[in-house]
Amino acid sequence: MSAVPMETANYPVAVSQSLDKENVPVMKHSSNAMDICTKSRQDTGRSISAKGGAQRIPLRAGSNNILADVGKPTGSAQESSAALREAVPKPVAVATCQTAPMDCDGKEPSTARAPVPDAQTTGNRHTTSSSGGGGGENARTSKKWSLPDFDIGKPLGRGKFGNVYLAREKSSKYIVALKVLFKNQLQQSNVEHQLRREIEIQSHLRHPNILRLYGYFYDQNRVYLILEYAARGELYKELQKCKRFSERRAATYISSLAGALQYCHKKHVIHRDIKPENLLLGMKGELKIADFGWSVHAPHSRRQTLCGTLDYLPPEMVEGRDHDASVDVWSLGVLCYEFLFGNPPFEAEGHSETYKRILRVDLTFPKAIPVSDDAKDIITQLLKKDPRQRMPLDQVLKHSWIVKYADLTGVPSE
Repeated sequence: MSAVPMETANYPVAVSQSLDKENVPVMKHSSNAMDICTKSRQDTGRSISAKGGAQRIPLRAGSNNILADVGKPTGSAQESSAALREAVPKPVAVATCQTAPMDCDGKEPSTARAPVPDAQTTGNRHTTSSSGGGGGENARTSKKWSLPDFDIGKPLGRGKFGNVYLAREKSSKYIVALKVLFKNQLQQSNVEHQLRREIEIQSHLRHPNILRLYGYFYDQNRVYLILEYAARGELYKELQKCKRFSERRAATYISSLAGALQYCHKKHVIHRDIKPENLLLGMKGELKIADFGWSVHAPHSRRQTLCGTLDYLPPEMVEGRDHDASVDVWSLGVLCYEFLFGNPPFEAEGHSETYKRILRVDLTFPKAIPVSDDAKDIITQLLKKDPRQRMPLDQVLKHSWIVKYADLTGVPSE
């Protein structure tokens, strides 16, 4: 059984779902106050998170290669596949899609059925017309997923709550990433609500620069997320290898990210944890926002939760003030700086010094690294202490630096 080339299939025939609390028997959201802790980048991610909160799942070295034959893993892939199947009991009470995708604007979908294999493709979603019944030709039939529906390949990454595996959906031969989360660990860390929110938000987003969440299922011990496979892995590892990016490459990534965030904000979704570790690269090198663990759907309210990553925290979060979607704009500026100079702009010896630099917006540009005035200008316009003065995302896309350097295809030419 040979693997299907990624470029020959637009999207797998997986169910796009929101997570119904009644369908996934995990512990209810705890009302306990959050214990905030910090980690440096050396501690895998510079994370500030709720106690035991969701962690990123870094890809291992060499994980960017596509498995030549997912159906016939060898070596560690074969062992991991066998271990996974032996460890997982036969799936029971598998979740069924309960809602069709909606636009994260609070509106209920017009149909209660979701896409299944296959027959017909409309845009980026596989749909199947019902052959009978009262749904008409646009009706969709729900499908139950379980572990035997997938060929399991090599492990792609390991995190606090589970692992990620390369996998192939058997009927379509489509390659995906299967994220396996352990319920007991989610319960012990009181982050079930975060998982529900992450699934509900990410499964409804449709943008070329946002990693797709196609569906989920679960058994007695685990929850499985069916994710788009980003073949080139973490952007952070690429940045580590290159030390810093050229202006052309940085501008292309910033342009793609600004467009994706603009889309999210129109859907009232705030990401709140933009950083290189949460960005992946697709088959052609296009950027993908991957981790929505700290995201929130907030159409009418300002938020107060301290979350995200230390070096990327905006002043309003450091000061404990309410925040809104402009926190993502600040993170975009920090990311742009790190792309061009190799380090975050407010990095300091200790956490308290980093906080102070953020509050002062102590922004300096190393003279040893030649960067254009246009690049410095867009960073300065994004990193304003007053959220209202930060450059709007639509203006980011029109900025002279983006216009001059960004590749409109979203794929850096270098």
